[in-house]
Amino acid sequence: MTEAELYTLYKGVFLPSSLHPPQSLKYYEDFTFRPDDILIVTYPKSGTTWMQEIVPLIISGGDPASVETLPNWDRVPWLEEHRACVLNLEQRPSPRMFTTHFRNNMMPPSFFEVKPKVIYIMRNPKDVLTSSFHYFGTTSFLVKPGPQSDFLHKFLNGEVMFGSWFDHVKGWLNAEDKERIMYISYEEMIMDLKDSVARIAEFLERSLDVAVVEKIADRCLFKKMKQNNMSNYSLVPTEYMDQTKSKFLRKGVAGDWKNQLTGAEAEHFDAVYKDKMKDVTYKFVWD
Repeated sequence: MTEAELYTLYKGVFLPSSLHPPQSLKYYEDFTFRPDDILIVTYPKSGTTWMQEIVPLIISGGDPASVETLPNWDRVPWLEEHRACVLNLEQRPSPRMFTTHFRNNMMPPSFFEVKPKVIYIMRNPKDVLTSSFHYFGTTSFLVKPGPQSDFLHKFLNGEVMFGSWFDHVKGWLNAEDKERIMYISYEEMIMDLKDSVARIAEFLERSLDVAVVEKIADRCLFKKMKQNNMSNYSLVPTEYMDQTKSKFLRKGVAGDWKNQLTGAEAEHFDAVYKDKMKDVTYKFVWD
């Protein structure tokens, strides 16, 4: 099926229509934040599920109850998706934890008024492309990726769900109130998960013993998350996501793009990246 059949064009970006009906987008636009809310922000396939595991464990002081009993889409729900409308988020005790894939300029008015804390996760876009290519092929609500060369072209032009990776990252890097935003990369988390957990806890003003930090980091290892049915999307019916084609939690590594892209495709990607990111001063781990 085509973009016109499966997607809604919302504020210039494609959204899967089945997950983002008009009433859920209206709910998002009218949502009222609290100052102590925690918002996980990512471009898709950049470490969202990982952070949806880490943050609740930090907030609970290492108690695994929520990550063992609640699917991640209820535990730390996407505010723009239809599910948010039925979870009574207004009744949840503080600090509430949410997720969004939206750009900074797509945030609702309350976000800019209240200024909740944001954890923004970035990932090497070539790995984002690789992960997206496999993921798109498993779902019924996304346009099939087609040949890799075609998908590469769409990805670089922002003609995929949630639009351009470049616009998403640059928009959040240029956001105001940076003292309320923690920037962290997927690659940093892979290199030193314990340090990453400790830094996230500090940002969230949670004082955790070293032993608790180690316990959380150990529980959030990829191989353990892959076994957690509340996090590995095994609860999603096959008609929506067929994980026999590719697991949602596939490899959890950095640099898999080297096994996916041809030399010419990687060179083309690098050229586009260099041009689109030429004015960005932030130092990414993968540069």
